[in-house]
Amino acid sequence: MEAASRTETARAARADRLRVETRPGRRPGAVVLTLDGELDHDTAEPLRDALKRNSGAGRLVVDCSGLRFCDSTGLNLLLRTRLRLTAAGGHVDLAGLRPPVDRIFEITGALKVFRVYEDVDAALGAPEA
Repeated sequence: MEAASRTETARAARADRLRVETRPGRRPGAVVLTLDGELDHDTAEPLRDALKRNSGAGRLVVDCSGLRFCDSTGLNLLLRTRLRLTAAGGHVDLAGLRPPVDRIFEITGALKVFRVYEDVDAALGAPEA
């Protein structure tokens, strides 16, 4: 097998490590993105696509309860989306952060810029202030 072919096969296998499910929230304009797996440079495309498709949402709640790993690529995707939505009057909220994912948000200071909730129900039930 050629090296390029092995590289493509390896990338495809890694890309399967992240699943993103999209559903409407309880309130108009709210969208819930449920992440499951590992979010890194090689697996970020499903999240990138979901964020683009939902860029007009007034509020995105990102359910991280199934996220087992997140590197700087994932963190930066979420931070950039937060900036875009905030500029348009929207919000990006996080729900269900678990170790070790919450650790990267903590050490980078990102927990100070996101509203973080215990779970999706708590996020959706909170006022959109």
